[in-house]
Amino acid sequence: MDQSQTSSVGVNATAAASSAANAPLALRGDSLVKRFGAVTALDGVSLTLGKGEILGILGDNGAGKSTLVKILTGFHQQTSGTLHIDGEETLLRSVDHARSLGIECVYQDLALANSLSIYHNMFLNREIVRRGPFRLLDHKQMRERAAQCLDDIGVHVPSVDLPVERLSGGQRQAIAVARAVNSNAKILLLDEPLAAMGAREAGLIIDLLMRLKEKGGLSIIMIMHNYAQTLGIADRIMLMQRGRVTYEQQSALTSVAELMDIVQREYRAMRASSAQ
Repeated sequence: MDQSQTSSVGVNATAAASSAANAPLALRGDSLVKRFGAVTALDGVSLTLGKGEILGILGDNGAGKSTLVKILTGFHQQTSGTLHIDGEETLLRSVDHARSLGIECVYQDLALANSLSIYHNMFLNREIVRRGPFRLLDHKQMRERAAQCLDDIGVHVPSVDLPVERLSGGQRQAIAVARAVNSNAKILLLDEPLAAMGAREAGLIIDLLMRLKEKGGLSIIMIMHNYAQTLGIADRIMLMQRGRVTYEQQSALTSVAELMDIVQREYRAMRASSAQ
């Protein structure tokens, strides 16, 4: 990438970041670096996430997206750089610590127990128990709360007693998202939420995300590969390449063609560099 192209990308990224910074922030990361021995997986990544905002993070395999998610969920700690959660500088010590601050992640495998019912999955590892010496599960209350949560966010299932294995792929993704919302998440990270879905299934999840945005109170980061889908959902996009943020912009102010052009320029620069 030549100097004028790099400058243009930097101006766009700075303008988008400045715009986001003027709004109340749910999360901010400054100059995040993550090294695994001699390998630098993240190389000075900065990001912001406004309250109620949907941020789409794009990039090919090896761009650093998964490492960034693991830092934001407390699975890894950054080598250097700082995180601010709701305005407070925070070092996330573990996944449980991140969850205690309202950060939830839905991974591609969804972590659902297929043989269990929808309501059991909604309260998996967070079961409600009755008062008394025997600490029995309160199935009635879990059923009612699960049904209410699904109704609140517009997810329709025949019964919360239905085993998850009988649901479609889109419905399973919706249940995984609903479980995170039901845990009072403030920041929701979605790892490829539309992967391997047909148009109808993807539409179900897109509608769910739009409803969550309209309800307010939840900030969302989506890790995505599909540029067109991301631009249609996210308020803002961030493009990562080789552990760095190479472009950042409001979704309405960019296009698939522009993003592809940036990626192709970077690949050409990589090939030219390796040939020297």
